Amino acid sequence: MDMMAMVSSMLAAQQGALQSNIAATLTKQNMDMEKSTVLTLMGAGQAPSLANVGQGVGGNLNISA
Repeated sequence: MDMMAMVSSMLAAQQGALQSNIAATLTKQNMDMEKSTVLTLMGAGQAPSLANVGQGVGGNLNISA
C-alpha cells in the first residue's frame, strides 16, 4: 500500500466518524423536539385551561357553611 492510499483511507475514516457524530447529534435533537411536541400537545405540566367554561365554573367552593 503506497503512502497516498494510506493517507486517503485515514481521511476517509475521519470523514466517516465526523458524519456519524453529526448524524447522532441531529437524531438526538429531533428526538428531543418530538418529545417536546408531544408533551405540549398533551398539556403535560400545565393547569387545565378554563377559557371555554361558564362563569363560576372552576372557582373555589366554600364548604364551611
